[in-house]
Amino acid sequence: MSDVRIGIIGGGLMGRELAAVCGRWLHLVDHPVRPSIVAVADLDPAAREWFRQVPTLETLTDSWRDLVDDDSLDVLYIAVPHNLHEEIYTAAARAGRDFLAEKPFGIDLGASERIAAAIDEAGVFVRVSSEMPFFPGALRAYEYARSGALGELIEVRSRFLHSSDIDRSKPINWKRRVETCGDIGVMGDLGMHVAHVPLRLGYQPSAIYALLDDIVTERPISAGATETTRCETWDNALITMRGTSQDHPQRAFPMLWETKRIAPGNMNTWSFEAVGMDAGVRFSTRTPAYFERFRRDGSEQVWEQVQPGNVSAWPMVSGAIFEFGFADALLQMWASFLAERAGALGDRFATATVAEAVGGHRVFAAASRSSAEGGAVS
Repeated sequence: MSDVRIGIIGGGLMGRELAAVCGRWLHLVDHPVRPSIVAVADLDPAAREWFRQVPTLETLTDSWRDLVDDDSLDVLYIAVPHNLHEEIYTAAARAGRDFLAEKPFGIDLGASERIAAAIDEAGVFVRVSSEMPFFPGALRAYEYARSGALGELIEVRSRFLHSSDIDRSKPINWKRRVETCGDIGVMGDLGMHVAHVPLRLGYQPSAIYALLDDIVTERPISAGATETTRCETWDNALITMRGTSQDHPQRAFPMLWETKRIAPGNMNTWSFEAVGMDAGVRFSTRTPAYFERFRRDGSEQVWEQVQPGNVSAWPMVSGAIFEFGFADALLQMWASFLAERAGALGDRFATATVAEAVGGHRVFAAASRSSAEGGAVS
């Protein structure tokens, strides 16, 4: 087992989640590396202060450049607003740093392509955060779709729905400003979640038509304030397109990607569904204990529930009878990222790639054009 020293740039929620992940690394069975958080950079003193409780911590700083230039670090986790992605990601790549990037991997398509070029030139190992497919039911749904059992595809749906912005009194934040979030709005914040599995399955999008919706157009400038300011980015996005698969390239099937910050009744729901002429499969984090398979039994059409148990990409000490949650998905994503970096992932499900992140951006850019022009975009 080799030690991996990790530096975090951006000490917000997901940086703290990584610290917790490293604290429960012993849940993994025979993983080839042992990570530790040794450095954190954040402009906010309160955010930095939280990390003093991490026993392996050596460095706290307000400058991300201190971590990019630190040769003692093996890996960086970079979790910052979208407008900072290009500058920090390209600097990290040129410094020879391996890193896990946050979605959407650049504020727009052009930024994502420039970041990808810098990574290719530097030859560093980079992947993009996307944890939901590591739920056991999601992995089984992916594997079933990949197996070819579905036959000729009829349609595919990939969705990420939550209601974090349903409260009109919630103050404005960086995700509702074009300058920091980008024109793609909710597609940038949630889009990698819906793009990861379809693109991994080789479903190629075309003829993109989008309905983008800005529902809450103004928000308070701060908590409890009566003064409001304009919300500049999209709340919800419904993207329809044609998809082609490698197994049946002669026919383009309907594919839907849906991202919503205002989806009443959904706390934080990721789902994937693919239905073909021979079979179907679907999974939702609303019902994480099972996924569903469709089959024809003579004249009967049957959706059956299958409980995969607590079995994800990397084996854990917890028994298969126990149930899986979001923290486990994060642990599995990091296990995948660090195992692949070490050349020990094998045929297990891998973290989202740079190519998949750029591919998602191409869809989101086309969706923005479609919304502006009122028609389908190739």
